[in-house]
Amino acid sequence: MSEATLSANTDFALEYNVPARIPEYPSILAAWHEQSTLLRSRLPGRYDLQYGASAIESLDYFPAANHAQDAPLLVFIHGGFWRRLHKDDFTWVAPAYVERGVSVAVLNYGLAPSTSLDEIVRQTQGAMAWLYRHAAELGFNRNRIVVSGHSAGGQLACMMLATDWPAFDTSLPNKLLAGCVALSPLSDLAPLAHVPAFQDDLDFTPERIAAFSPVRLKPIAGAPLIGAVGGKESDEFKRQLALIASAWPSCWQGEIAMPADDHLSLCEAFATPGTPLFNATLALIAAN
Repeated sequence: MSEATLSANTDFALEYNVPARIPEYPSILAAWHEQSTLLRSRLPGRYDLQYGASAIESLDYFPAANHAQDAPLLVFIHGGFWRRLHKDDFTWVAPAYVERGVSVAVLNYGLAPSTSLDEIVRQTQGAMAWLYRHAAELGFNRNRIVVSGHSAGGQLACMMLATDWPAFDTSLPNKLLAGCVALSPLSDLAPLAHVPAFQDDLDFTPERIAAFSPVRLKPIAGAPLIGAVGGKESDEFKRQLALIASAWPSCWQGEIAMPADDHLSLCEAFATPGTPLFNATLALIAAN
């Protein structure tokens, strides 16, 4: 289906209006922040590590509970349509994985409109490169880095699979990542240009859409990718996941069915032991 057809037949502003579909949206985000604040006073980790030149370029690192030097690393990139939220809202993602022998890094990045999408992608690439270089110091296996992201963070996670790492930095290997988990990823940016609030803040030019839509790029080095979208999410979010599955057959390992979830509860399920999404993420990490 062409962009023109989609534009004529789809109310993109409604399709991507997450708060309109989740009445509890403000209270859920507030609870995430409160839970994270409590955890930051209790959960062992290294907080606010600077991976780049600006203060916003920071991450939190949580070592695996067993302190194994060859522990895998799960990197989490938050969503918020590149315009809101902060790593300090997502500390709660880490504990369940840490308890199961997986180290976790939660990334921060600059937000639009003060930070362009081009720079947000570059910052995320810089964070991944920084983690790879500091693996021995932090205590994880740099050959077992799995990146994950939710919504806009899913777009950024997929962009990491499409990054030519030696071109980004000649000291980096072609296969920097061992895998990826994409949660409701925004894999094609073209529809978002039809949402005035997003267009005003992110300026989705044709060039930017082409450069930063994962479905218009190719994955590099064949790292496996799994994905999920909530059964209660809009048709557009479901279409976005189907697009990346179709565009990247060489690395696509399948969709994890989460029929009872909405856009926010899907993210919670990712960090909840026993859910199909949590179990699938652990399996991907263990196999790579």
